Amino acid sequence: MQAINEIQGRLLALVKSILKQNAIAVELAPATLLVDVGLTSMDMVNLMLAVEAEFDFTIPQSEITPENFMSVETLNRLVLRHLASTVAA
Repeated sequence: MQAINEIQGRLLALVKSILKQNAIAVELAPATLLVDVGLTSMDMVNLMLAVEAEFDFTIPQSEITPENFMSVETLNRLVLRHLASTVAA
């Protein structure tokens, strides 16, 4: 399984690319709340699609919750859960 830090790094890069598209330059830590740095609901949809493409899985409707998209940390947990379940299957 991929290292947690590698996954977190890929997630940080995805968020930063969306922020860059919006001309938002901020320091981003894994615990930073994404709404606090300026991500809109449309950005969150783009982020969800980017995460699905980057890690090659579909996020179930039941998991598309504000809690899972609060920060890179919460996204990291979501991705790790899904990667673990695909390895186990």
